[in-house]
Amino acid sequence: MNKNALIVIDDALEHILQQALVTTNIEEVALSGLSGRVIAETIKAGINVPGYDNSAMDGFAVNTDFVPSPETTLAISQIIPAGKVGFTLEAGTAARIFTGAPIPDGANAIILQEDTEHDEHQVKILQVPKAGQNIRLCGHDIKQGDAILVKGHKLLPQDIGLLASLGQRKVKVYRPLSVSILNTGDELITPGQRLNPGQIYESNSFTLDALLKNLGMQTRKIGIVKDDLPATQKALLKAAEESDCIISSGGVSVGDADFVKTAVENLGELSLWKLAIKPGKPFSFGHLGEIPFFGLPGNPVAVFVTFLMLVKPYLLKMQGGQNIHPEKYQLPAGFEVPEAGSRQEYIRVRININQHNQQELIPFSNQGSSVMTSTSWANGLAIIPVNATVKKGDLLEFLPYTGLL
Repeated sequence: MNKNALIVIDDALEHILQQALVTTNIEEVALSGLSGRVIAETIKAGINVPGYDNSAMDGFAVNTDFVPSPETTLAISQIIPAGKVGFTLEAGTAARIFTGAPIPDGANAIILQEDTEHDEHQVKILQVPKAGQNIRLCGHDIKQGDAILVKGHKLLPQDIGLLASLGQRKVKVYRPLSVSILNTGDELITPGQRLNPGQIYESNSFTLDALLKNLGMQTRKIGIVKDDLPATQKALLKAAEESDCIISSGGVSVGDADFVKTAVENLGELSLWKLAIKPGKPFSFGHLGEIPFFGLPGNPVAVFVTFLMLVKPYLLKMQGGQNIHPEKYQLPAGFEVPEAGSRQEYIRVRININQHNQQELIPFSNQGSSVMTSTSWANGLAIIPVNATVKKGDLLEFLPYTGLL
């Protein structure tokens, strides 16, 4: 790639993902620790679920041959609660049965209790049953040998319950990646300290730390690095020794006090620099030896956007995940962009219900790359392509936070 030209984001993402090597670190984890982890094996069912024909309702197990017409009365020959196995159904009788209980041999239908009149000894059946009604057959949910969760799937709470229903105690998953975070800037100080003139509180590491932990990854904060080339190189070397990936913010532009780009090139190499993206133009990607490096801009909104659009898919792929791209929806714009831009822009927007009771996207009033309030106010990002203008009602690609974070 031409390191001096602005690179379109789709090309940048393709280049980045081509460099992602799936981690080989795998561990076995118990069910209680699996939520959010990525499985490193395809899980096949070792049993049928359910493991036997069972009743879907509370009622009476019968053989339809002995219920020729409504108002048929049968003696109750047994009671079968859940967890117990009854005996073979006697001809011309019914079995009182409860939800989940095994169907006794000789029965082929379940009559709902509300479709009967009954006492302790007999039951009058008000509707003629059909064979198979209200019976859950063995394996109707899962059949033994079925692949139920595929390698690379990120485990959700419902998946944990599914694994438990199969009797799984432990599952092989990829170990969480360890990601080092460092920030550069002599003007930065840690929250809680007193601000002096010319200083600002450092916030990017806290945003990145939360985003990474939301992905189930481990973080290492290197801290605030002075605007100094030796100090920057020392911090990068420390990060490379301790982690699977490095993310820095600030210092990747072309100012006199921006040393990150030079430091990375001295210690390794940059294969990508400067993107046609707004916010986030001074974005860089490279390696220190085998360790991938992402250099994010210093402005907090640019950090937020470039992480979600470029860093997150890479880390998900590196973690072994399969579904690495966010879902996009088409929604109409409730605003205008009269002038086309030379960079793909990510507008912080919120879904609004207009006077016609229709959804539309409205933008935060200030889209500056330092305006972090725009990210908290919004519930997603709208994409304005390169060289595009926008009129009210135009359909835009919308990325909701629910699929991004």
